[in-house]
Amino acid sequence: MNTLKTTILLGALTGLLMLIGGYFGGRGGVAIAFIFAIVMNFGAYWFSDKIILRMYSAQEVTETQAPELYTMVRGLAMRASLPMPKVYIIPEETPNAFATGRDEHHAVVAVTEGILRILNADELEGVLAHELTHIKNRDMLIGSIAATLAGAIMMMANMAQWAAIFGGVSRDDDEGGGIIGLILMAILAPLAASLIQMAISRSREYLADEGGARISGKPYGLAGALEKLGRASQAIPMDANPSTAHMFIVNPLSGRALMNLFSTHPPIEERISRLRGMRPV
Repeated sequence: MNTLKTTILLGALTGLLMLIGGYFGGRGGVAIAFIFAIVMNFGAYWFSDKIILRMYSAQEVTETQAPELYTMVRGLAMRASLPMPKVYIIPEETPNAFATGRDEHHAVVAVTEGILRILNADELEGVLAHELTHIKNRDMLIGSIAATLAGAIMMMANMAQWAAIFGGVSRDDDEGGGIIGLILMAILAPLAASLIQMAISRSREYLADEGGARISGKPYGLAGALEKLGRASQAIPMDANPSTAHMFIVNPLSGRALMNLFSTHPPIEERISRLRGMRPV
């Protein structure tokens, strides 16, 4: 059921991209947008992990460079019956983490410098096990494709916004709504993309929390980590691209009031409550 739901939602993102293309270019625009969506999905499958890692200036580390982190990831991966993922560190003070990659054999776990500073060993194990669960459930490919498509939609919505500001449209009302249509598109397209991303992400976070607690054997550790990360994201929100927000363990934009309305993550309080209701394994 989860797979069907996700497929429908990814199809909705593609359809939204085609709708925008149709507005700008009529039937030809729909065809171009469809081809563009296929190319972007193909590109997202092969290269989205590299794009996202570069976006956050993440650097791969070896066992020699980060022995404690590397050893912890390797032990948890063995416990989860997963191949050893690559390990990256993001030069960012805001504590957070995400997983990416097209499958479990090409997976990456990335953590910020900030998260390594504020979490104890049990809490960090819980976070890493959460991310490994995303890998085991193949969530990161879906998240990467959704981020790529949503990013394209937001880029085209920005184009519509500038076209509305500078009057770069001459279409008749019968053909597409003219300036009013552009304004509506600039507002509604990114909103729709965010809502679709939210629907894709929320149920998967609960599953990753549960799986992470079972892999690490320390649900209270993950609960404590979420508590710390929630407070930190309010105090020092990350300068993150909204189209990638759903990939992080906690919403990196949660310091912004408007983003809370369309958060890609379930409420942290609910996640913590569920984890504290679990027995240590």
